[in-house]
Amino acid sequence: MGLSVITVAAVAYGVAAGLLLPRAAYRLAVEPDAAWRDRCPEGHPIRGWLGLPYCRGRGPGGPAQREPEREGRPHGYGVCAAGTVAVAGAVCGVVGGAVAGRPEGAVFVAVVPVLLLLGIVDLAVHRLPDVLTLPLAGAVAAGLGGAALVPGAGGSWTGALLGGGALAGAYLMLFLINPAGMGFGDVKLALALGVILGWYGWGVWAVGAFLGFLYGALYGLALVLRGPGGRRTAFAFGPFMAAGALTGVLLGGFGA
Repeated sequence: MGLSVITVAAVAYGVAAGLLLPRAAYRLAVEPDAAWRDRCPEGHPIRGWLGLPYCRGRGPGGPAQREPEREGRPHGYGVCAAGTVAVAGAVCGVVGGAVAGRPEGAVFVAVVPVLLLLGIVDLAVHRLPDVLTLPLAGAVAAGLGGAALVPGAGGSWTGALLGGGALAGAYLMLFLINPAGMGFGDVKLALALGVILGWYGWGVWAVGAFLGFLYGALYGLALVLRGPGGRRTAFAFGPFMAAGALTGVLLGGFGA
């Protein structure tokens, strides 16, 4: 299969996944210990977890009962679907092109929308839900284990498992040292990202882990330079961790 075909297929997958993410992002973006959202901002029931962030204004308990003229009129909520489509399609295409036809490419492309969903939720409420982070780590480990059995794999499953444990351990130490500066959700996300980075070896693992901190530090510096208020602003670190890991995948993919 040619590189262009793989890239186009990866972009198509990213676009399709991007269309399904906004509703899940809205439902998951709640404070810790709060129930997942099951209604739109106007009080109408949300059906399903995946799909576009639109509501037709029907259902009990919503303003449509008090305003009959709005019955059936769709309204949007949550993040813009165009943004999730563009980002997921672009990143999936780049990752697919970098990893080319190697079996691990399917795993890396598949996890991009999940990382994007985690990033959206983290940016909204500074939370990385266990319902995503823990299954992601298991799915990545299992997927790469299967890829390692296919001829042409470009990495090591043992290295991936060791990388996951090492990165999670490093983040756990940072969490124990300064719980106010590092969430435990970041530790759980680090497990999955470490597995991804460890696949291509310790060099890629170190670069990806470092870039996560670098991206976060640059953003923090921008907040400080913005003014005194920026110094006290907490920000989500998960998106920068994911960006560092995906950069490492690109380097490892091209290098392999």
